[in-house]
Amino acid sequence: MKKNKTGIIICATAAVLLYVFLLSGLSACKKEKSADLVIWTYDSFNSEWGPGPDVSKIFEEKTGIEITWVSHGDAGEIVSRLIQERNASNADIILGLDQNLAVRILDSGLLEAYRPRGYEKIFGDVVLDADFRITPFDYSYFAIVYDSQAVNPPLSFEDLTSPQFKQKLILIDPRTSSPGLGFFAWVKEIYGTEWKDYWRRIQPSILTIADGWSPAYGLFTRGEAPLVLSYTTSPGYHLEYEETERYKAAIFSDGHAMQIEAAGLLKSAKNKDNAKIFLDFMISPDFQNIIPLTNWMYPVIDVPLPDSFRINPKSDKPLLPGPVSEIELNEWTALMINSAGQN
Repeated sequence: MKKNKTGIIICATAAVLLYVFLLSGLSACKKEKSADLVIWTYDSFNSEWGPGPDVSKIFEEKTGIEITWVSHGDAGEIVSRLIQERNASNADIILGLDQNLAVRILDSGLLEAYRPRGYEKIFGDVVLDADFRITPFDYSYFAIVYDSQAVNPPLSFEDLTSPQFKQKLILIDPRTSSPGLGFFAWVKEIYGTEWKDYWRRIQPSILTIADGWSPAYGLFTRGEAPLVLSYTTSPGYHLEYEETERYKAAIFSDGHAMQIEAAGLLKSAKNKDNAKIFLDFMISPDFQNIIPLTNWMYPVIDVPLPDSFRINPKSDKPLLPGPVSEIELNEWTALMINSAGQN
């Protein structure tokens, strides 16, 4: 009897150990599965209305590779964090940086060159790096979007400084946001060394400066102000999903700055083969067809556009401004603090 009881105890102990082993094995498998590919991107890309969910679904169906998305606010915040952490991040790919952030990430030496399959189909004027350390995936043009039921459109940068637009404009912080940085570069392209004077003159028109595009556009659609920094492609969104042409993009006589968004492979990537497969996929029609109705940008290869894009205006003066330096951003910060203190 005693021997039998010991046997039962031993068997029970073995069963418990086997259960723990199987459970930890399943946990390990689960962890390994979720780490098939780690992509850092900005919040709106992986939101429920952004491209992320559709991209994940189609990519996994085609390759069996599961994407883990990691959102870190805006693209500017992602680049800053990657540079701070260097090789300590768990990212395989950074997705969403643009030409204004490209200089910082390329100078950091964190990215590995990879020329995706089908790269020759990419429009030549959106290729940002001949070595393909970064690969473009969409583009559009910055614009001031306005509520046509509340205000007449500004037709130039100078118009924005008019008293009629006092506290009616929502802008975006260039230190944390790629659209904000794009607007800064756009102003600098138009005004050159006089850019500080322009910011002083536009300051009375600014209601607020949001941290990123999502909060800025949310304030606009809630009616907090009738003007917001966005894109020439924004009106198509409202036509597609709200069946309205109320919100329009103002076309400036000064021209419009282009934004080209790109993705890059990190040298420290733990899933490098999977990351390369994703970059191949990123410039395929399967990915590019998702972009217009989710990220509201133009594809970088020749694919059909949705009908709602017909109302998106185009400028005959596309601009590709030069980079903005850290010194200039610091000067902008001091200028805006002083301007706010004087009002």
